[in-house]
Amino acid sequence: MSLEGPLSFDLIYEPWIPCRERDGAIVEYGLLRTLGHAHELVGITGDLPTQAFALTRLLLAVLHAAIDGPRDLDEWEQLWEEDKLPVAQIEQHLALHRNRLDLFHPEAPFMQVADLRTAKGDMSDLSKLVADVPNGEPFFTTRLGGDLTLTFAEAARWVVHCQAFDISGIKSGAVGDERVKGGKGYPIGVGWSGNLGGVLVEGRTLRETLLLNLIAADFGPGRAVSTDRPVWERPPVGAAEEMPGGRVADGPVDLFTWQTRRIRLAAEGDRVTRVLLANGEKITPQNKNRFEPHTAWRRSEAQEKKPGATAVVYMPREHDPDRSIWRGVSSLLPALAAMSAPQKGQPASALSPTVVEWLGFLSTEEVLAKDFPVRLRAIGMVYGSQNSVVEDVVHDSIALRALLAERGAGDLAGTVESCVRSAERAALAVGGLAADLIAAAGGEGGGHRSRTLESVHAWLDPLFRDWLFSLRPDVEVLEAQETWHREVRDVVVGVARELLADISPAAWEGRMVRNQLLTAAHAESRFWTSLRDALPYAFTTEPVGS
Repeated sequence: MSLEGPLSFDLIYEPWIPCRERDGAIVEYGLLRTLGHAHELVGITGDLPTQAFALTRLLLAVLHAAIDGPRDLDEWEQLWEEDKLPVAQIEQHLALHRNRLDLFHPEAPFMQVADLRTAKGDMSDLSKLVADVPNGEPFFTTRLGGDLTLTFAEAARWVVHCQAFDISGIKSGAVGDERVKGGKGYPIGVGWSGNLGGVLVEGRTLRETLLLNLIAADFGPGRAVSTDRPVWERPPVGAAEEMPGGRVADGPVDLFTWQTRRIRLAAEGDRVTRVLLANGEKITPQNKNRFEPHTAWRRSEAQEKKPGATAVVYMPREHDPDRSIWRGVSSLLPALAAMSAPQKGQPASALSPTVVEWLGFLSTEEVLAKDFPVRLRAIGMVYGSQNSVVEDVVHDSIALRALLAERGAGDLAGTVESCVRSAERAALAVGGLAADLIAAAGGEGGGHRSRTLESVHAWLDPLFRDWLFSLRPDVEVLEAQETWHREVRDVVVGVARELLADISPAAWEGRMVRNQLLTAAHAESRFWTSLRDALPYAFTTEPVGS
């Protein structure tokens, strides 16, 4: 960092990327040291989970560009067999583009526009740059406001995050942008990553994580290495769009560093104090599955009905903040996505993330052991009010073996999906019991049902995660299913016993509900019937406690 002469903050060497070491300590490194020591680091963290997602994709862009690949599985396997990432190639690439990787370069500052300005010459406080977090509470609760300032390292992280996840809404109107009307930049959508239900494959170290997400160019639809380049290899942009109406993305690396906004930072001394934030490159999410590897996809009939739409339209599958990842894990498994077509010969109704497909391919080709442990990390932003505010940040993960990502693992993946459904049905059974017991006593049971479902899901959450990770290549599918059914039964029966022990005496007498007498005995009988239907492998004799 230079405070004498032209302002400079060299992202190659200055510490700004938060890294987690093996002992849990958080340290900040520059680009070169982060990648050079990736084999010694656990992973990337950040001020928000979404920031870690954006920074990880930035590192992937550096790695792809530095090695000009990998072009095929052989090149990837060579990288995997090495102890470290190819530091010499990385250093050479970064040195070649050093000017573009300076946060305050006078002509092409990193992910910014040097001469960006409004007609009035005004700038905004840093609340425009720093993302709000769930419930509308600003992240820097004690600092956010007109007097908020950031260190250069913090500002660099938030610039990367802003390009990836910025909210939509009206932006400053930049001089030179023909889209500006009345001094305002009207909404063009959220940052590219904000469209995604983000999914990263994580290994045991940052090196493994980066390589597991470093997909070979010839995999799937393929990637044009020569044209798919990061922002620092592209000509510096001005206030206007690169192409009127927006340009087409060239590939995943282009998307990893997509410039949804035009930004200019202002600093005083060693702090960033103001920002100018305007519209950048507009991009729409339809059918970007060819290039975007870090999200699942769903077929959208509503999009297909729009004028000018293609026959088949896939949209990113966003995360549901009210559902843990294990309850939606089937959407991430390639074997199930491959079977999702409504009829034979028709397009699939769902696509799993390309990065999970790649993991399955590595397992199928036996480059990775089939029981190789990975973690699927789900990260995303939930927006509200026409995407102009952040309502929630989704952050969850689940561990599994590489085998489960194979397209040919249909039986095992089908068992996982079936077991999730069984757990959901069992939870509904005891939720129904809770509601019926309240109704039998003369009350309204809806709220009690919801609270019971929430409690059951919380009990099942760690159990399912452990069960899923236990599914190794030699697992007996039926035995695994029986094990899970019994675990769910024990949890649900335990909750049911507590409900029955706490009921009002009036529930045993019952009430007329929809012209039928409903008593506690009726409610319990319904519960056992529903539970046996949900968990057939858990009951070889009479229900426990019946």
